[in-house]
Amino acid sequence: MPAVIVEGLRKQYGSVRAVDGVSFTVESGEVFALLGPNGAGKTTALEILEGHRERDGGTVSVLGFDPATGGRAYRERIGIVLQEAGFEEEFSVSETVRLYAGFYPRRRGADEVIEQVGLTDKRDARVRTLSGGQRRRLDLALGLVGCPELLFLDEPTTGFDPRARHRAWESIAGLRLLGTTILLTTHYMEEAQHLADRVAVLREGRLVAVGSPGTIGGARARGSVLAFRLPPDAAVADLPTLTGEIHADGPAVTVRTSRPEQDMHTLTGWALDRGAELTSLTLSRPTLEEVYLELTGEEGACGGAGDAAPPRPGRQVRS
Repeated sequence: MPAVIVEGLRKQYGSVRAVDGVSFTVESGEVFALLGPNGAGKTTALEILEGHRERDGGTVSVLGFDPATGGRAYRERIGIVLQEAGFEEEFSVSETVRLYAGFYPRRRGADEVIEQVGLTDKRDARVRTLSGGQRRRLDLALGLVGCPELLFLDEPTTGFDPRARHRAWESIAGLRLLGTTILLTTHYMEEAQHLADRVAVLREGRLVAVGSPGTIGGARARGSVLAFRLPPDAAVADLPTLTGEIHADGPAVTVRTSRPEQDMHTLTGWALDRGAELTSLTLSRPTLEEVYLELTGEEGACGGAGDAAPPRPGRQVRS
């Protein structure tokens, strides 16, 4: 049974349809990323799955629970890293992690989690002295300390420097090896490409594509590009029939194709039959960011985070 099943999910604020009939599943042990521009509905959808917001329609099952009615039994099995969280400023890092560990029947050692998120040298520091990036690491630690079966990560590495971001990625990859299911939102396409088994792209509250980072978008995505130089005794007219669009600049040829394997096979077979060499032969595939920009119509993939919805609560401990 999938860890998450979402069917026809809807949430509306006045005339704004923040989530409009969204359906997807997340398999157990999978890392699944929700992508989309600001206001696309990512955070709203995530908060409904967490049990922080009520839905207006559709059905949701997370670890076999309806998040709206799952209560404490549900919350004990999940971990949540919000975009922003409130801390007790005078507690130390260690005290904060130990406090949250006490809320869960299953828990990890505080020192172990603090080390995992790279805060060992700050374990005795007061929260009020932490930088923004260090606070995000502490928030990640609080999401991990309860040994969650499913971890929600809402923009988990916002404010991290590159070194801290890669360390967080290592932590998330380690959780995957332990069988933890992870559902994350991110504006960093490199992060989604690196971590996610599958990604879903939201636009204006609707799901426009789901798939692996390497295949999402299908025919709508920009095609791959084959590039090579013609053999000295060949002309463009001599090339075999390819599925892609051929462009030539003297002997330099590019083929934009949605079927790169097929065209590569045809092209290399043609060259072998002629006893010719295709020098500078390369195959370039579209990056996840390129596909994302085409699917969402965005001019850029970086920026802030958040959906067009009322302010969300800070981290809350519920019993």
